[in-house]
Amino acid sequence: MAKISSHYECTACGARFPQPMGKCGACGGFGTIEEVRGALKKDLARARSAFSQSTYQEPVSLLSVEISEDSRAATGLPELDRVLGGGVVPGMVVLLGGEPGIGKSTLVLQWAAACGGGVLYASGEESERQIKLRAQRLGAESPAIHLFAETDVRRILEAADRMRPALLLVDSIQTLFDPEFESSAGSVSQVRGCATLLARWAKGTGTPLVLVGHVTKDGSLAGPKVLEHLVDTVLAFEGDRHHHHRLLRALKNRFGAAFELGVFAMTERGLVPAEGNPFWLDTEPRPGCAATVVLSGTRPVIVEIQALVAAAGLGIPRRTALGIDGQRLSMLCAVAERRGGVQLHDRDVYLNVAGGLEVEDPAADLAVIAALTSSATGRVLLPRCLFLGEVGLTGEVRPVSQLPLRLQEGARLGFQGAAVPRTGLDASHSSPLELYPELGMERLKGKPWLAGRTEE
Repeated sequence: MAKISSHYECTACGARFPQPMGKCGACGGFGTIEEVRGALKKDLARARSAFSQSTYQEPVSLLSVEISEDSRAATGLPELDRVLGGGVVPGMVVLLGGEPGIGKSTLVLQWAAACGGGVLYASGEESERQIKLRAQRLGAESPAIHLFAETDVRRILEAADRMRPALLLVDSIQTLFDPEFESSAGSVSQVRGCATLLARWAKGTGTPLVLVGHVTKDGSLAGPKVLEHLVDTVLAFEGDRHHHHRLLRALKNRFGAAFELGVFAMTERGLVPAEGNPFWLDTEPRPGCAATVVLSGTRPVIVEIQALVAAAGLGIPRRTALGIDGQRLSMLCAVAERRGGVQLHDRDVYLNVAGGLEVEDPAADLAVIAALTSSATGRVLLPRCLFLGEVGLTGEVRPVSQLPLRLQEGARLGFQGAAVPRTGLDASHSSPLELYPELGMERLKGKPWLAGRTEE
């Protein structure tokens, strides 16, 4: 009897090793090395077969390649169209990831209902009855949607070849398996092989393909990293289960701008586009609250930065941040104290971005400084005033990108003034808001935007 060959493979990155190891030498993961028996030679044979059957015969000159403008098809969901760059391109492969229960299946079902042509919905996690019940609850029943509860990728491709749908949905890629692989569904080799077969079919037929993917406990997409390189667009569906807002963010997009943001509201009838600016509440000015405009892709979003400075009850003061990097908060606290004269070294500092949004835009630095100063002094900031600027270690306020776009969004929502960097202002640009040019953090307590009343 022939001996079955075996090797060891990392379930996180797909690296292969001849012997068991406690730590993966490629990705550094612990306890991720598992034994794979008899799959290596089969993988090599399949790769040689695929190479011999390739339709690419020889290299071609760059000048001889003919291109045509791809026509985009609207998905029927305006926020989704914004994130995709205007719609779906023929042969586009989209990977949608998110935490369990965040609403991925709801989103793809509403996408299928809004699609103009036939849709093949292949589900490896739910039965046809479960999907039917969700469709009735969402009002997304459509005769154009064809359900297929199957996990065999070969059978899914056979059904797609016979039907030739306008959109192919697979929920989820981790539940599929290829009978030619000996590993179980969800393994690195299965995910990589099934995704490659589906993507090759989508590119060859020009059918848009949507793959729903699981995420790990740290929020990254489960499976091999090559899965993200294989697809055209990677969408992250985010949000807090305790809030009704859901954020759809493009982490990668070959047909549009990356890091574009779409905002949905989760209702009893499913996901609906959020109206207005969902992260800003027009309330009475309070000490420690400052408004700023951050850019997510090309979309300006007004958010409220809330700060609380309190006496440190224990020996070491705390620095707690939600929605913003904690190290950046510590840096801005040091700049505010050293350059602006605000005493913070012996006081607890708590910072929060209202609405649960994660802010990475450095243009929010000046708003953080203003909120910290307002809370530390107990004075209210000027009402309906924006704070836009990146703050350096020397205390200077540096210019930000797309400043006119940010000011226009503030004017649209009724803001009247804005503290902006002095450098980078275009004299020829007429601002819709009254500007307070900022040069640095010197004499921070005497700033004009800190002339409000004192907290009672």
